Order: sequence, then structure tokens, then C-alpha cells
Amino acid sequence: MPLEIITVPCLDDNYAYLLHAPLTGLTALVDAPDAAPIIAALEDKGWTLDFILLTHHHWDHVDGVEELRAKYGTSVIGAAADKHRLPPLDLEVSDGTVFSLGNVDVHVSDVSGHTIGHIAFHIPSVKALFSADSLMALGCGRLFEGTPEQMLASLTKLTALPNDTLVYSGHEYTATNAAFALTVDPENADLKARAEGVARSRENNLPTVPSMLSMEKKTNPFLRSDSKGIRTALGMPEASDLEVFTEVRLRRNQF
Repeated sequence: MPLEIITVPCLDDNYAYLLHAPLTGLTALVDAPDAAPIIAALEDKGWTLDFILLTHHHWDHVDGVEELRAKYGTSVIGAAADKHRLPPLDLEVSDGTVFSLGNVDVHVSDVSGHTIGHIAFHIPSVKALFSADSLMALGCGRLFEGTPEQMLASLTKLTALPNDTLVYSGHEYTATNAAFALTVDPENADLKARAEGVARSRENNLPTVPSMLSMEKKTNPFLRSDSKGIRTALGMPEASDLEVFTEVRLRRNQF
């Protein structure tokens, strides 16, 4: 196993992820919403923390950085385009950057939309995508700074990854996302089945992430702007993909 991935629930509905390379002993963290549960997870495994990978500047993804850096001497990696709003960075990265964590390569993609300068981390060797608040389980992040054009381009970039990629997103929003998705894609049998599975998972307090990219393509309305079913439900049969995406995002904001 080149990488062990541990999901760490933080705050009310955030997820952070610990990535541990057994061959080298290195451990990295994707986002740091809150230091305490991350420290507890590290101590439980007997690991230290070598790197923090930041996806974007929002407080619920960075608030634990300085406590973790002070405790472990951790190096922090984040987007050069967002460095003015991030904790001090030891390594600045941008779209197309590839860097190594021990024996695994990490590929960086700019996925602006939720924020400008939001990045995602793809690790091909373990088929893992850490997308935070860009591509989410059955959803995408609200457009606080970017445009629909930017977010659609970012999602299109991510959906070009292999179908068996596991999507590790930043929040447990899937149940609400599923309820909304059914309002714009009500005849989608795959979506109906997935919504039922999500409900069962949440009833048992189980996480609904990561999710498989192939399933996102079948069920996530933000990846399905060309769907005849969605276009019919919206009353937009002749609209462009961008117009459909924009309408779906607007409706999600109001849901």
C-alpha cells in the first residue's frame, strides 16, 4: 500500500484527510479545519505530521494550521495565487505542479470557482482526488468568488480523470445535495438509488465520502448539464451547458 488515507471529521461537517506513506513514514494532511481532532488521530496512529496541503483560504480549512505547525514543525503547501490569504507557505504550487510526498507524486489542479485560487490534489498512484469545496459528493461549492464559467471549467477538468478515481471532498453535505439533486433530475434511477444509500449511511452516522467519480458522473447534477432529463425538469431543452449549469447552481443556492 503506497498510501494509507484516514478521514478525520472536524467541526460540524468538515473532513480533513491524513495521508501516510508506510515505506517512508511521511504523513501529510489535506486541510486543517481544527487541530484537536487531527492531533488525536495522529497520536492514535503514532504518526507525526510532515506536510499540510491547503486547498483554499476559508477559515474552516486553515484554522488548525498554526497549532499543527507549532507542534510538529510541519511544512505547509498551498496555491501561489492564494498565498496572500493563506497561512505562510513553505511551498507555493499552481496548476500543473507535480510534487512528491515520499514515494507518491501529487498533481495540482487549479479549480477556481468556489474561490479564486482554489486547488485540488490528485494522486494517481492511489486513484485519489482531494477536491475540497470544488467537486463535492452530489454537488459543488457555492460560487463565492468565481463565475459559473470558471466552476464549470474546473469541474470539466476534474471529470476528465479516470472513472475509478475516489473523490475526497471537504464536507458532509451529501444528504442535502441528494435531496436537491432529485428536484432537478427526478427520473434518474442511479440518483434515486444513491440517495437511498446516502440516507442509510447518515442514519448510521457513517460518512458518505469519498465517492467514486464514475458515480458522480451518473448522479451529480453539476456534472450533467447535457442531461435531457435535467433540461426537461428545468424547462431548458435548448439551453447551453453553461446556462443549464448556472440555473442548477442558482436553484441549489435557494434550496
